Amino acid sequence: MKLLGSVAIFAALMGCSPQASNLETRDAEAAARKWLGFVDAADYGQSWEAAAAYFQNSIPQSQWISRVSAVRGPLGNLKSRQLSSAQYAHSLPGAPDGDYVVIQFNASFEHKASATETVTPMKDPDGRWRVSGYYIR
Repeated sequence: MKLLGSVAIFAALMGCSPQASNLETRDAEAAARKWLGFVDAADYGQSWEAAAAYFQNSIPQSQWISRVSAVRGPLGNLKSRQLSSAQYAHSLPGAPDGDYVVIQFNASFEHKASATETVTPMKDPDGRWRVSGYYIR
């Protein structure tokens, strides 16, 4: 099991509720997919730059690049990614209260046929969704 980012990913998805509108959930998913594009392209520095302030304040850019490259690099190129679930949460363990969408994707990579990616966008104070956590197993 590999943990990336500094936000603990929330195995039980505690505190999840359907309070977010479908539009907000779609916006959060779009932000997650855009961010994953940087990771897929091995542009790890840009993925850190595009992440939520909470994420950036939790892990230095150099440490993020080291961690994510060690985990994602060996998997090879992305072959496919399908949305599995997206759940709104206001409260998540180890994170400040706010607006989050915990998104899971079923993914396939060149060197790993089946993986689950959990990406957690949060709504930053400027109202934009940005990734605050990433976990792959």
